[in-house]
Amino acid sequence: MTIPTEPIGSLPRPPELLAALSAHSEELEHRQNHAVADTLARLEGAGCPVLVDGDQAKPDVLTYPLAGSAALAPDGAVIPYDDGHTRQLPRLTGGPFRYGLRAGTYVRAAKKRTDLPVKATVIAPSALSLLYPTEPLDGYSREAFLADLVDEAEADIRDALDAGAHSVQLDCGLARLTLKLDPSGGVLDHFIALDNSVLERFTREERARIGAHTYPGADQGSTHSLDIDYADLLPKLFQLKVGNFYLQLASEPDPERVLKVVAGHLRPDIRVFVGVTDPLDPRFETPEQVRDRVLAAARHIPVTQLGTCDDAGFATYADDSTLSRDTAFAKIEARVKGTELAATALGL
Repeated sequence: MTIPTEPIGSLPRPPELLAALSAHSEELEHRQNHAVADTLARLEGAGCPVLVDGDQAKPDVLTYPLAGSAALAPDGAVIPYDDGHTRQLPRLTGGPFRYGLRAGTYVRAAKKRTDLPVKATVIAPSALSLLYPTEPLDGYSREAFLADLVDEAEADIRDALDAGAHSVQLDCGLARLTLKLDPSGGVLDHFIALDNSVLERFTREERARIGAHTYPGADQGSTHSLDIDYADLLPKLFQLKVGNFYLQLASEPDPERVLKVVAGHLRPDIRVFVGVTDPLDPRFETPEQVRDRVLAAARHIPVTQLGTCDDAGFATYADDSTLSRDTAFAKIEARVKGTELAATALGL
């Protein structure tokens, strides 16, 4: 037995791809394909047992399903970051709501380039629920939208599983932010219920391959909700009917306290992947630092239920070049080697 380790998803795009994106170049697809191939090769070279395509062909992790949709306006919900910058979601202008692109498309493309397991990343339906405007749409109620959203989110996850994804990870990065915007927890309760209405459609065996990733935002070196106590989030988050949880932890000011919260809500049928590298810190973690973080987690989480990951993706949005591509891969290699050192120290 060993300790499984997985990347979270996004990686910084190569300069050539960033240039093609900003120029809307005809070479964009070629640059994306080249970046995917390079990403898979470098992850494999770093010793990763599970690969991702680094979201090289996605504009961001939130809005990839909206490709080609005409029923959108740019002035949707705003995501505020602690350094003052913001990101903005589109606003739905009409129905019915349909995904224009599914995650399995990315999985199939990646699997053509590697024989190793490939992980899929999908946006949680709870995040996309924010597309619906505050005022009801004429002829398309919020209830009708949510029903369509649940159907589309299920189809997105199934498409990734059918494409042969090793695992499917839901991006639940806005869950922690809801507690900042609504301290009563009502919005978070709605998020959990909505995501579970999708997850309940899968079998127990399928849910063992599905996970939820939580983190306090990671964009341009900043977070949006690191000041929200994990103790307020995790008890509700662990109600999600998934087999895996991917938790940002390396950047937490008091990881020991968080691990105690995790231990108090651990179910026997889940695995917890703890973050051991911080994408917002330009300094390299050493394998020994990673090892020590894993060993600290193993004091609270049974090794049979423990895994490691990065705290978050390294470039949630395509235009985020705060961290270099080389730095991201160096951190990933440290995670892999450090996890191996921890497994050896634990006698695995």
